[in-house]
Amino acid sequence: MKPACLISLVLLTAPLNAQAPKALSATDKRARDIFEQLININTTGSSGSTTVAAQAMAKRLTDAGFPAADVQVIGLAGSKNFNLVARYRGTGTAKPILLLAHLDVVEARRDDWSMDPFTFVEKDGYFYGRGTQDIKDGAAILVATLVRLKQEGSKPNRDLILALTTGEEGGSDYNGVEWLLQNHRDLVDAAFVINMDAGDPVVMNGKRIMRSVQASEKVFVTFKLEVHNPGGHSSLPVKDNAIYRLAAALGRLSAYQFPAQLNEITRTSFERLAGLQQGQLATDMKAVAAQPPDTGAIRRLSDASPLYNAELRTTCVATELAGGHAENALPQTASATVNCRMMPGTPQDEVRQTLVSVANDTAVAVSVVTAATPSPPSPLTPEVMGAIERVTQRMWNIPVVPVMETGATDGLYFRNAGIPVYGVSGVGIDINDIRAHGRDERVGVQDYYTGAEYTYQLVKELTSARR
Repeated sequence: MKPACLISLVLLTAPLNAQAPKALSATDKRARDIFEQLININTTGSSGSTTVAAQAMAKRLTDAGFPAADVQVIGLAGSKNFNLVARYRGTGTAKPILLLAHLDVVEARRDDWSMDPFTFVEKDGYFYGRGTQDIKDGAAILVATLVRLKQEGSKPNRDLILALTTGEEGGSDYNGVEWLLQNHRDLVDAAFVINMDAGDPVVMNGKRIMRSVQASEKVFVTFKLEVHNPGGHSSLPVKDNAIYRLAAALGRLSAYQFPAQLNEITRTSFERLAGLQQGQLATDMKAVAAQPPDTGAIRRLSDASPLYNAELRTTCVATELAGGHAENALPQTASATVNCRMMPGTPQDEVRQTLVSVANDTAVAVSVVTAATPSPPSPLTPEVMGAIERVTQRMWNIPVVPVMETGATDGLYFRNAGIPVYGVSGVGIDINDIRAHGRDERVGVQDYYTGAEYTYQLVKELTSARR
């Protein structure tokens, strides 16, 4: 899942390279071939298999000279969806880095697309196919990077662990990152994770605007609000109606706003974004990043954009509704699903108690449907952020902006296990052309090649002797 964590910005920076065909270098050709191979393998939960893709990428690595013992296709016995975990041996001077991308993709119906979603197509300066944005571009680039390093005879100062996983997009098999951490922690234990499933370079109108780095994500938790009633015949209505009482509670919830709550990531994000804005928006972002933040600026930003509002506070929203059992009977039950995205560090029970208070009705029971999995923010360490800054300035000369994802990725399992995660994709995505999970999913051809070069340079920077 690659949810949008992109922000409307004023254009200030350099144009992208034109998306025009050009003679491919051997490095680009390899990256393209790997990408094509992955797109052409169906890895949906219903009719596909990540095992086939994992085995294909394992062969790429062993053909490049990786010892078979360092390339494992593993997963839950009996599953059709396995993971690839491979290790590039370094000097061991520092603790390993884990490079993460998922192989599974969401469903794609042929009738919904203008082309076969599981056939790689290059057309009009774009690569098309299910997973081109989410996130087989990242998986292909990581494989291409390790093969390139192996062919160069590179000796990184630490091991590089590649994890191409399953289960991120849901489905019946839950033997991806969470399973690996529970059953094979030794294979994936690392100083930190570089996650290709977040932190896309932001593009608008053909220009790169900023290099986002996902260093935090909100915490998913779902509640049920439920009202029970004796019911009765619809010809004899009473004021104590389960549907009305639930509706009144939901109305109060819709009017409620959780208090603003900033952390290191969001404060730094607004501070740096202010330099990309103009007028009142720039002023308000600076004021929100101040300590203490300006309450008027918080209010204006919250009203200006659902994204700014979600970056500033915990949010809860009704997403499903059910009630009654017959058209001629008073409802005996009415219920609503309320999905919350909590700010990192917020206790689940604190949010539940807030919902109870906001409902303000003892007849409305509030229970947990899907419990929260903690996802603490990753520290903005010089080791990681410095490397990202250097490569970004060298290649693109655009601002680096830490961001908090309002959605979720598999990074939450690593963060919950005490391993920091940084979402750093190299492939620029136009904020007006986000097609992940959608029809005719695509990425720019030149964006892909440039993203592959960016990732290669970043891995080199992170594994050099510089400290």
